[in-house]
Amino acid sequence: MLSFTDPLPHMPQRVLIAGVTGVGKSTLGKRLSELWDLPYTNLDKLHWGPGWTERPTFREEALTLAASGQWITEWQYGSKGIRQVLAERADTLIWLNLPRRIALPRLYRRTFTRWLSGEEAYQGCRERAPWTAFTDENHIFRWEIKTHGNFRKAMPAQVMRYPHITFIELRTPSEVRRWLAGPVQGHPGDA
Repeated sequence: MLSFTDPLPHMPQRVLIAGVTGVGKSTLGKRLSELWDLPYTNLDKLHWGPGWTERPTFREEALTLAASGQWITEWQYGSKGIRQVLAERADTLIWLNLPRRIALPRLYRRTFTRWLSGEEAYQGCRERAPWTAFTDENHIFRWEIKTHGNFRKAMPAQVMRYPHITFIELRTPSEVRRWLAGPVQGHPGDA
């Protein structure tokens, strides 16, 4: 697994960004899309329909995305089989392995700001009131708490399962910034 200082062995074409909710997957996806001139697709936007229901076209759209030649997206929806399909096609995976002390406050800020402003997270999806985390077992705060350690447990096996993928682990916001300023800028496609 590469770190924030390691050069990229190839110009990425199909990029997955892994990590728990709130670590900055979408933000990094948009930034890499600009840097590498690759299309970014927010997988949650494909998935969520009004009232936090699954859009009926989600699976078909996700499979179409996976089959295309170039993309950046999040590595999610394992229970729906999408994560595996994306991994089979990906050539690069960036794991935002940020500690909970960073991830959870970011998630609180994002969720609280959207809730206060009434901004939609996705088409017809508004954030639930923060205090409903005490009663709603599907609240995003509870999801983060339940799933935060999952990638740490699973990622070593994923590296073995998908040897065709270049894995990059970024552990702090500083590593993300340094990686974006260093190895990403000097990718092999510049030659």
